[in-house]
Amino acid sequence: MWTRTDLLKLLGIEHPIIQAPMSSISTPELAAAVSNAGALGSLGCGILPGAAIREQLTATQRATNGPINVNFFAHPVPVHDDEAAQYMGDRLQGYYDEVGLGPVLQPGEPFPTFDQERLDIVLELRPKVVSFHFGLPDIKIVQLLKEAGCVLLCSATTVSEARQLEAAGVDAIIAQGYEAGGHRGTFTGDPAIGTVGTIALVPQIVDAVRVPVIAAGGIFDGRGIAASFALGASGVQIGTAFLACPEANVQPAYRAALRSATDESTSVTRCFTGRPARVVRNRFVMEMAGEEDAALAFPLQASLVLPLSMAADESRRADFLPIWAGQGVARLREMPAKALVERLVAEAGS
Repeated sequence: MWTRTDLLKLLGIEHPIIQAPMSSISTPELAAAVSNAGALGSLGCGILPGAAIREQLTATQRATNGPINVNFFAHPVPVHDDEAAQYMGDRLQGYYDEVGLGPVLQPGEPFPTFDQERLDIVLELRPKVVSFHFGLPDIKIVQLLKEAGCVLLCSATTVSEARQLEAAGVDAIIAQGYEAGGHRGTFTGDPAIGTVGTIALVPQIVDAVRVPVIAAGGIFDGRGIAASFALGASGVQIGTAFLACPEANVQPAYRAALRSATDESTSVTRCFTGRPARVVRNRFVMEMAGEEDAALAFPLQASLVLPLSMAADESRRADFLPIWAGQGVARLREMPAKALVERLVAEAGS
């Protein structure tokens, strides 16, 4: 039924649907269910320590014979700014006090960029697909992954980024529109400038590169899939729609916030991690709106906010949680992942 099959052959899947690799939300159960349904299941490994990456990937490989996508961050090592850190620490201290935490500590790096440990795990366990966010690691690492037989994907938010990725050797490009939930994959220039929507971005990238293009951002049903193919995409990556699946690791306060969200509920903020990310607005987002420029570099900002978010999660409070979600969050449908893939395929073909 699919009019374009290059991505299907590249990834070894039946349906051109990729479940987005949402860090902290994707689980082996979710990824395996999607892959078993003929699409591509993904694990978000960007924030995981090496032992957890190995555990989750091994568990997923045991649960499915289908291909798996493992996703990593490839961000530059941040520059520490003591003055900026002091300001942000002072700004957050009141929130720390409110949830019963002690003093705000010095910022650190809670999740490293793609490094030798992660490379060794990938080369040992050999997932079919390896994808990156925030650009690519060193070209030597890219070559090692390709020599190991891994299919490489990476997100682009502009035509310029897409051309750079193609030149670096990626096998397919994820065209991430501004509607997408979670972190923007921007890796060149000012991330506040390249805010192109999916419907405008996809055909421009399709025209600019020769590798398959995967549309991402604001796609929730078969209409979005059909529209993406009409724009020239060879497949779609869908994240927010899978948040309502029981296999997703979505905590009660997070899930309640999703259920009450409307079409006007999301915003892009840097205040959770230091990089632009689309979330459902809550108290923290609104009260920190004036501090966007003061946010520390990624992931230093995250190291300061993470204890606050964890405390809120433990007390089932959504006001300090990063509720990652795309602009179509109001259209969530609660069903198992396999049923969602089947529904998407049926809708796209109708």
